[in-house]
Amino acid sequence: MFNQMSWGKRNRLARLIKPDGRCLMLAIDHGYFMGSTTGMEEPTKATAALIPHIDALMLSPGILGPCIDPQLPVGIVLRASGGNTILADDIDDEAYILSAKQAVMMNASAIAINTYVGSAHSHQTIVNLTKAVQDASEYHLPVIGVTAAGKALADKKDKRYLTHASRLLAELGADLIKTYYTEGFEDIVTKCPVPIIVAGGPRLNSYRDVLEMTFNAVERGAIGVDMGRNIWQSEYPGAIIQGVQAIIHSGMGVQEADDLVRSLCTPERKRDTRFEFTADDDKLNKVH
Repeated sequence: MFNQMSWGKRNRLARLIKPDGRCLMLAIDHGYFMGSTTGMEEPTKATAALIPHIDALMLSPGILGPCIDPQLPVGIVLRASGGNTILADDIDDEAYILSAKQAVMMNASAIAINTYVGSAHSHQTIVNLTKAVQDASEYHLPVIGVTAAGKALADKKDKRYLTHASRLLAELGADLIKTYYTEGFEDIVTKCPVPIIVAGGPRLNSYRDVLEMTFNAVERGAIGVDMGRNIWQSEYPGAIIQGVQAIIHSGMGVQEADDLVRSLCTPERKRDTRFEFTADDDKLNKVH
C-alpha cells in the first residue's frame, strides 16, 4: 500500500494501520473548535475504556500531554489546522497551527489538516495543506488531508463534492484522505489514488446505523473509519467501539456486530451522564 514511501514514513503509518491494511481511529479533537464537547468533557476518563480497542487516536496537541498516558499503545494523529470556533459565522477560516517539527517532538505518527474546498476560505485551507506536506516531508511525517465541510455547504455528503475534494487533496500530496461516506462511495475510492478513511461525522440515529456505515465503507474500499461522536456520545461507548472494531478487523457482518454490541451494553460500559446531552449540543453537532 505504501511501498513507494521512505522507511520512516512507512514505519509511522504502521502505527496507525494494522497488517491487515485496516485502521480504527478514534477522533477526540472536536474541542479545538467546539470547546468542551458533550461526552468528551474529561478526555482521560472518556477514552480509558476505548483505547484498548483502537489502532490510532486523533486529537489536538494541547490534550495529548495532560490527558493521555505516554505509554499509550496506539498511533497518534495530531490536529495541525485550526484557528476558528463554532461561534463564528463559519468555521472554514483556518490556519496551519502545528509544525511538523512540533508534531515529531510529540512522537506523532501523522498530522491532519482540514481543507474546506469550495468555501469562502478554500484557497487558504488548501495552501495550509500544501505547507504541511512540504514541512512534513523533512521529517518523513505522514499528512492526512481532511475534506472538511463548514456551515455554508448545504449537502455535506454530496458525492460530486467529496470525489472532487478527495482527489484534489491526494494530488497535492496528502498520504491519506479522511472524507465522508455517501452513496456511490466506491467511485470516490476509485478516483482517489491514496487510501481513504471514513469520517464518523455527527451522531447517527442508532448503533445499527453506525455499524452499517462502517460495514459499507470498508466493503466499498475504505481502509477504516475515524469515529468520534458516534462512539463517545453514545450511551454505551465501550460497546459500540467493539462492534465497529469487529467489522473492521474481524470481517464481522452488521447483524453479528449488532448482536455483539447489544450483549456488551452493560452498566459498566454506560457513558457518564453527569453532563447532559442537550438540544443545543445536537444543533452544534450538525454543523461539522
